[in-house]
Amino acid sequence: MNRLPSLHNISYANLYLRLRIRLVRARTLALLMILFIVIAAVADAANAFAQSAGSAPANVAAVAADPARDAAMKTYLQKHFKIASPDLIKFGPPVQTAIPGLLARQMTVSNVEGQSVNTALFFDKNGTKMIIGSFLDTSAEPWGRVNLGGIHLNDNPALGPADAPITVVEFADFECPFCARAFSVLETMANTTYKDKMKVIFKNYPLNVHPWAVKAAEAAECARLQNPTAFWDFARYFYTNQGSITPKNVQEHVDKETANLKLDAPSLKACMGSAAASDRVKQDQADGNAIHVSSTPTFFINGIPVVGLPDNKVLEFVINSELAERSASAKH
Repeated sequence: MNRLPSLHNISYANLYLRLRIRLVRARTLALLMILFIVIAAVADAANAFAQSAGSAPANVAAVAADPARDAAMKTYLQKHFKIASPDLIKFGPPVQTAIPGLLARQMTVSNVEGQSVNTALFFDKNGTKMIIGSFLDTSAEPWGRVNLGGIHLNDNPALGPADAPITVVEFADFECPFCARAFSVLETMANTTYKDKMKVIFKNYPLNVHPWAVKAAEAAECARLQNPTAFWDFARYFYTNQGSITPKNVQEHVDKETANLKLDAPSLKACMGSAAASDRVKQDQADGNAIHVSSTPTFFINGIPVVGLPDNKVLEFVINSELAERSASAKH
């Protein structure tokens, strides 16, 4: 996961403590940004991505703004987190949560480079007590399941049977190292652990920070149009050779794998230069944005969001829970 590589290797509590200690020592906005990202990631895991840490709580009512209170809150946060300018802190409109006396709003913290992170800020009516975190409503469905009905899934690379009880929609980037690890995990699950029970649908989500990811996505898509299984060969090739691929030589790597798979090289190159290939990748990105994908890899397991590369046991927990629920429903 590009936001925080070691997130799933360390407990959330220990990670928060370590970052807190570093924040006190370093007193930099950059570490504040990391702290907020950790909080957002914890909220993603607990509140299931659809209601991220920056989302407003459910069942809320707008309340009147209080400029004096807001200014005092901003001043305190600026000093507490050593933020260079109060202009780098932005508040959304305050709302009354379902808990009496607890107000909430979205808070955005930026740096001078223009990067920003969002989180939820909870506070009392006077603004003297504040909590940065996520609001959980236990009356809501706990998985945070996302409705995928509005995105395109009928003409994408897929592994596994069409009628599998588990559908995993993955948004990934061929230049993302954590996507490379996820690819191996998902292939094993689809072909062995959950064979005939799991289908994987791939959606391209190349990130702006990865200079050759878009071209790789277009190449894999064009290969799929010639031979559906060639997509997965290209994916495996890109992930295996990430360390040697650059923006300057990515076409050479594409040509090499094209020859290895005995595909029609001129047709593939023409396809890569076409608007159709670019539009397909952009459509996947638009679909991801529509369901709030912001980092890779991001999975939706029967609509249940799992962000980053979790421990295999996390994926197995979600999948096994879905299989058990479907089995129980079938008996009634």
